[in-house]
Amino acid sequence: MLLATTRPPSFIKVFSGRSLRCTSSSSSRSVVPLAHNALIPSNGNATKQPLIILHGLFGMKRNWNSLSKAFYQSLGRPIYTLDLRNHGSSPHVEPMTYAAMAADVLAFCRKHHLEEASLLGHSMGGKVAMALALNPELPLNLLKHLIVVDIAPAKAAMSPEFQGYVEVMKSIERRHVTSRQAAQKMLTSYESDPAIRAFLLTNLAPHHGHEPVRFHIPLDIIGKSIPAIGDFPYEPGERTWEGPTLFIKGSKSSYINHRNIPIAKQFFPNMVLEELDTHHWVHAEKPNEFKKVVVDFMTSH
Repeated sequence: MLLATTRPPSFIKVFSGRSLRCTSSSSSRSVVPLAHNALIPSNGNATKQPLIILHGLFGMKRNWNSLSKAFYQSLGRPIYTLDLRNHGSSPHVEPMTYAAMAADVLAFCRKHHLEEASLLGHSMGGKVAMALALNPELPLNLLKHLIVVDIAPAKAAMSPEFQGYVEVMKSIERRHVTSRQAAQKMLTSYESDPAIRAFLLTNLAPHHGHEPVRFHIPLDIIGKSIPAIGDFPYEPGERTWEGPTLFIKGSKSSYINHRNIPIAKQFFPNMVLEELDTHHWVHAEKPNEFKKVVVDFMTSH
């Protein structure tokens, strides 16, 4: 179990970004305001040396609640968890590219006047974090640490199951099922892992009585964006970020492997690699060990 309280101590202030909903087209230069939660120290510091956390595909800021509280207890720094575009309570908008998502995060950091931030991203969020670190518009004083969880800065087609998840979720809506249990049953025919099914079903919008269930993420946009989510906006050697960089690999996962580690080193020459005995959801499978690796890295660099 995670060594953290189920709620923050009384001296931690918790803020939640207001829910925003829109559907529109956008260029990669357009940014959207990202919903967020924040843990702010009692001394009022909301800007210096924060930890910013970015979730993966089909995730949301809420998934990181327990770990963000544990990070606060160990670090005593501002902790921000963000909903990336088309996830959680953030706006629904195209395109869903890494350039666009990184621009959203950069705009968030500028809006909140963040300095010397540690940026942590899992999977898709890890690619967003790397894209921001390599962005030529990155302010010199913004980024202090980069922490990438079980993903590499490589271009590769997404595994077919991700498109399959989108199609099953669309089917659940089309069939107007009226309960979480019925949605779970439909997902079971496609995904045997109960943990992954439960994770996907966190995207169900609240519903009452016999109303049909629906997902609060834009399945059409995400489905069309699967190829872009496998992409990366930079070529090896095109850009580098030379700050302290930590890659955390799940030893039972192949997302970071012997083929793409050299690519990561070209982008991030001062990287170190740590492994934990997990599959892809490293932070969920070994939360205590994960927290220790992250905190040790941040406090020793």
